[in-house]
Amino acid sequence: MNIDIFTRQVETVNSRLHQLFRDAGIGSSQSQMLAQALKELGVISEELQVAVDELMIQNEELAATRMRIDAERQRYENLFDFTPDAQVVTDLGGTIREANRAACNFFNMPQRFLLGKPLIVFVVESDRLRFRSELNKLENKDRIKEIEVSIQPRHGEKFEAALRLAPLFDRHGNLIELRWLLRDISQEKRSLDHVPANYSDIQFDRRSFLYNRGEIIPLSKDIIWLVTEGLVKLTTITENGEEVLIGFAGREMVFGSSLTSLQAYQATALSKTVELVSISLSDVNNYPNLCQGLFPKISQRLKQTETMLAISGQKLVKDRLRNLLRLLQQEFGEPVAEGTRLSVRLIHEDLASACCTTRVTVTRLLSTLQQQGEIAFDCKSHIIIKNPNF
Repeated sequence: MNIDIFTRQVETVNSRLHQLFRDAGIGSSQSQMLAQALKELGVISEELQVAVDELMIQNEELAATRMRIDAERQRYENLFDFTPDAQVVTDLGGTIREANRAACNFFNMPQRFLLGKPLIVFVVESDRLRFRSELNKLENKDRIKEIEVSIQPRHGEKFEAALRLAPLFDRHGNLIELRWLLRDISQEKRSLDHVPANYSDIQFDRRSFLYNRGEIIPLSKDIIWLVTEGLVKLTTITENGEEVLIGFAGREMVFGSSLTSLQAYQATALSKTVELVSISLSDVNNYPNLCQGLFPKISQRLKQTETMLAISGQKLVKDRLRNLLRLLQQEFGEPVAEGTRLSVRLIHEDLASACCTTRVTVTRLLSTLQQQGEIAFDCKSHIIIKNPNF
């Protein structure tokens, strides 16, 4: 029933009850009983009126909520429809349920004709068996996979395409539909046939990025950073919110979130200027020689990590600090007249974090080493290791 009609009916009932109550006199016992009954009905009527008012408020709230949901749905439909990447949604058999404008251009077909068509009809016949086989492997539930096939659009030339498949599940874990991201990779395929001989060189034709001391370096799962100049501090955060130093990346060393399993991983420019080169993982996968060039650099970071792990496990703090300085001397030391100068200027908190101790303890131990003549500090607070057998 319409809430407005129901409200008017309740108001009519209330009006009639009030009229009956006025017409019922109070002279006889029957009239008094009738008046009492009408009074009770009036109370019930008032309670009903309150319920009607509450229903009207709820109805208004539901209408406002529906408007917000409709607006949000329209917003996401627009985002899907106007995204520059070709996207389709299919059922479990691969029949297209939704397609955005870019997908229509991808298949060279209007949307009204595209919906309801099996995606496999656009795959060239020689690739259909492999395409169907990949669809049948969806037992590995939340796994995203990418399929490379040749696509034959309507009235167009066939081309190589990468179809990125993401299965969607309901709250009970049942597979309900498939979402596809479609990409034309024919240009990439052609470029692979004309790769310069020196493209496997790590720094060949790659963009450089500059960061100043103290700046946080953005990390991405899709790239590896190569340090060409300067020094980078690598840290993690404990459950207690404490920053822990886990390593350094100097010249010709690599780092990146794809090279660690730590959830909290941060890279900070430690020297005055840090110059980095980004290397995409797709290039690493496509060019074996590039992967071979990165291997020694990744090995170097692994060795440093194991050394720092061994240092943190030593019982005495003074041994941890001495071995940490020895590691820094080997990797970032430069000869000067007084001995070996550490090119990196570390604050006492950094040394304390790497040694699993307090800043006060590190300050005291450094002062002791300085008094013993084993270390010194230059005018810029860089540590100089004076003892060649340190």
